[in-house]
This record gives sequence, C-alpha cells and structure tokens, in this order.
Amino acid sequence: MATVITLKKQPYSFVGPVSAAAGGFAGLFVGTAQGSGLLGIILGATLMAGLAYGLMTLDLPRKTVRLGIAAVFAAVGFLLSGPMGLIIGALFGAFFGWFPAWLADGKYRASLPPYLTAREVLWHYTFRIICGLIFFFLIAPIVVVMPLSFNAENFFTFTPEMLRLDPDGYSLKHYQDFFQSNDWQAALRNSLTIAPVATLLSVSFGTLAAIGLSQPHVPFRQVIMAILISPMIVPLIISAAGMYFFYSRIGLQGTYLGVVLAHAALGIPFVIITVTATLVGFDRSLTRAAANMGANPVTTFFRVQMPLILPGVISGGLFAFITSFDEVVVVLFVGSASQKTLPWQMFIGLREQISPTILAVATILVCLSIALLTTLELLRRRSERLRGMSPG
Repeated sequence: MATVITLKKQPYSFVGPVSAAAGGFAGLFVGTAQGSGLLGIILGATLMAGLAYGLMTLDLPRKTVRLGIAAVFAAVGFLLSGPMGLIIGALFGAFFGWFPAWLADGKYRASLPPYLTAREVLWHYTFRIICGLIFFFLIAPIVVVMPLSFNAENFFTFTPEMLRLDPDGYSLKHYQDFFQSNDWQAALRNSLTIAPVATLLSVSFGTLAAIGLSQPHVPFRQVIMAILISPMIVPLIISAAGMYFFYSRIGLQGTYLGVVLAHAALGIPFVIITVTATLVGFDRSLTRAAANMGANPVTTFFRVQMPLILPGVISGGLFAFITSFDEVVVVLFVGSASQKTLPWQMFIGLREQISPTILAVATILVCLSIALLTTLELLRRRSERLRGMSPG
C-alpha cells in the first residue's frame, strides 16, 4: 500500500530567508553587469523577501501571479538591457514566481522520504546545487563559443550588436570561410582519412586484446593490461616524443602510416576498457555450448560473442575516433605538413593567424561530440538490456 505524504505549510521565517538568499545570489550577477554587485545583492535579497511575503499573505491564483511576475521582470530587463535583458528577466521572473510558492507549500519535500531531518533535506538540495555549479563551470566555456561563431565581426568577443540581439550582429561568414578555405578543407580531409583507419585498427587490436585478457588462464594479465592502457595514463607529450624518436629510426616519421599507427596506439586503451567492461557480464557458457555443437572459434566469436559485446566494441570505437579526430600533440611530432589535421589547423589559427573561423570549427566539433555521446548513451542502455541489467 502506497504511503501518502501530507505536505505541511511552511512559515515565513523559513521561506523568507531562503528566498532572500536566492534573490541575493541572482542580484549579484545582475548588479555586477550593471556596475555594482553589492547593490545587486541587497536589492535582490530585499525584493525576493518582500515577494515571498506577498505570495504567502495574499490569496491569489498562483499561476496568474507567476505569469505576472515573469512579465514584470521581463519588462524591467528590457528597460535595462534591451532584448537580451528581456529574455533573462523573463527567466528570472518565471523562477522567482515559482520558487517561494514551492517552498511555502512544502512541495520541496514531496519527492523525499518523510523521515529525513531538516539538515538532511538541506544537504540533499545543497549537493544538487553544488553539482549544478560544477556542471555550469565545465560547460560554460563551450556554450560561450557557439554564439560567438555567428559573430558578424572578426572578433573573439561579443559585440554590442550581438548583446542587443541585432540581426546585423550575426553572420554565417565564419562557416562559409571554413567550407570555402583550401587550408581548412585539406585539414578536414586529412582528419577524415586518418581517424577512421586509426579507429579500425584500434577496434580490431583492442577487441582481440580485451577478449584474450579476459581469459583466466592468461599469465601476467594485469601486467599486460597495464602496458596496453599506458598510453592513456602517460602524459601525451612523453608519448609523442617517444614516438618521434622511434619513428625517425624506422622511417615512419612524417608519413601517413606513422600518424595512423600513432593514433591507433592512443585509441586502443579506450577499446580495451569498454570491451572488458562489457565482457564482465558475458555468460561464457554460451561459447562452450557453441563449441559443443561443433562451431569453430571464429564462428563462435562472430555468431555468439560479438553480437553481445557489440555495444562495447562500438563504444570503444567511438572513443578511439574522437581521440584520433581531436588529437594535436602527437601529430605535431610524428606528422608532416601533408598530414595537417583539423586540430593542427586550429592550433595554427590561434598561434599565427588569429582566425575567428576557429569558433565555427569548434562549434561543429561540439555538435559532433554531442551526437557521438548520445550514440554512446543509447549503446550503453542497449548493452544493459542485453545483459538483463535493465528492463526492456
């Protein structure tokens, strides 16, 4: 029988200070943008404390009040900063029209166990706020690059026209330069010819190594595993220098094959780790049953084992592809001008030309990474379903 949780109305002595703290935090950013962070904190805290008191005192329709507060905040934001201020003000208004009521009605405890103490509830939400701030800190530099790639000027900063959301401040010329420039297109072709071949080698060797090392009778398994995954542990500059001296002695320095082998060596550890993780839940009695029915090892591998570990193999291949496609340090050491990849061209654009086209390329790579990570997540869920770890 389900437990019914009765939500308790919260006093203003709790709702007021918490709302004021949230308002002061928001006021810090708004006030800093207007030239006085301290004044923003004071005004934000005072406004939110008064807003919380009004929402708790006046018996008004919550939805109507929330829309009205969002409209007022949007209007104030428009007066202060134009269209961009309108958007930010509407977002702040929607949040602060909902937040005090959420606290006052006790809905913040609706999804929590009823036996939690006030301190445990506080830590529950504090932990999530900390995680959100960390996520914002990590993702903000990437998010900032994307709108800058549409800058109509050759600047790496937001222009006044962009901040006013003026259409004249935005342009696709950096993307046009990327697709029309011979240097950028040559670098893209090099990346697209190097990364797939390196990925194929990484998947082939890494999968075989993972399957072999998963056998209990293999001697020195831990030592061999440590050696194989060392490229992702050793600093990249050390690996690059070692490859440079080794390739220069055997004649692979500055060749296409040398770059492919170097990137394959960097991608193999990712394949080994993902395939090994997939093999943990693999039922080995299936391979023994196939052998008892007369299947040779090759047939058993492709007809029985590979379909079950395929999500891990593809995941490792995607990681290997990303590693090869984004790598710049090793290719600087072992490559030549004819193997100039896309990250190498971006490095040159920052060091020598200061080309804003880098922003457009970075945005394209971010979108590609998001697509690959989405694919990895879908493969992970499929792997769990195949192994019976989650419902279908």
